[in-house]
Amino acid sequence: MESLPLLIMVVLAFVLLVVLPSRQRKKMLAKAQAMQNSLTVGTPVMLSSGIHGTVAGLGEGTVDLAVAPGVVITVARPAILEIREPAAKGVATEGGATAVDGDGDATDQTR
Repeated sequence: MESLPLLIMVVLAFVLLVVLPSRQRKKMLAKAQAMQNSLTVGTPVMLSSGIHGTVAGLGEGTVDLAVAPGVVITVARPAILEIREPAAKGVATEGGATAVDGDGDATDQTR
């Protein structure tokens, strides 16, 4: 009877340290697999290294990525971290100038 609270704590610790992280890992893997399956040519993506590009071709375990005009690199599918939204053509800033950046972030000023 004295060991019942100890047994409950051990079971609770097992659930918190093993079962919950395992479920989260399964959800993350399922999400990554769904993202991999949704890739099509022309989709803007970001790699885990921070490189931005557009899918130019799909292979069994690889993706051809256009990172600049005329520059295509081949990367492993798991290197793709996220699908990006297409960049806006021009974003108005406070000074009235437009800003265009390849990652959809208005940080590069154009004149």
